[in-house]
Amino acid sequence: MSDGKELTFWEHLDELRKVLIRVLCVWFVLAVVYFAAMPYLFDKVVLAPCNNDFVFYHLLRSIGEYFHLKDEFFTQEFHVKLVNINLAAPFLIHMSTAFWMSVVTAAPYLFYEIWRFVSPALYPNEMRGVRKALGIGTVMFFVGVLLGYFMVYPLTLRFLSTYQLSALVENQISLNSYIDNFMMLILCMGAAFELPLVTWLLSLLGIVHKRLLRKYRRHAVVLIVIVAAVITPTGDPFTLAVVSIPLYLLYELSILMIKDKPADEEAEKEE
Repeated sequence: MSDGKELTFWEHLDELRKVLIRVLCVWFVLAVVYFAAMPYLFDKVVLAPCNNDFVFYHLLRSIGEYFHLKDEFFTQEFHVKLVNINLAAPFLIHMSTAFWMSVVTAAPYLFYEIWRFVSPALYPNEMRGVRKALGIGTVMFFVGVLLGYFMVYPLTLRFLSTYQLSALVENQISLNSYIDNFMMLILCMGAAFELPLVTWLLSLLGIVHKRLLRKYRRHAVVLIVIVAAVITPTGDPFTLAVVSIPLYLLYELSILMIKDKPADEEAEKEE
């Protein structure tokens, strides 16, 4: 619907085409900016977890000093030197990193365009709910990305880069391997933090109900711990808690975001 006039199917497709073009233009402009600034961003942002003075490693050492903890987890001096074995890798990584950075930072604009596209078809009460969901979704996505960058990935990198299968095997981390894991883990954390939004949308479609999520809460806890262990295979309780606790809180937030239906309320009273 546009200006109070209902659109035809083809007019809706034309509006969707305009949305996609605007989003792609924003992605392209941001990608060009990041491409130009990449030499600085690569050293100061992308490769920052490789250095011992990274903010999270400094925090761990400060905690160790304050509580007089002598475990290597809190006292470890850490530095990773990457190697490149692919002639075209630096240029391709330059482009792909600029692209993915543009995708991440353009997320608020993407949600805004989604809102502009669907809002004319919504009733006032639905508009409030969708606006709130998209706002929360944007914030949660960036919270997940920041948690992945500042905590989850550094812990994973520090464990995997120092893990030795044999003393005869020297670990040499390739640039491609580093970037692939860096992008995958950070984007996965951002996507994982969209759980409340996805659950809320599924509840609107009648696929998920609050009673169902409450019923399988214990199963969800086990699954969350397994997922956290896969994402961060460090083996220590601290790292596992860093990932699993936020994921469990997201599960509880998903339950809170879903409104109780009369049938669910009656079923809970019967139980």
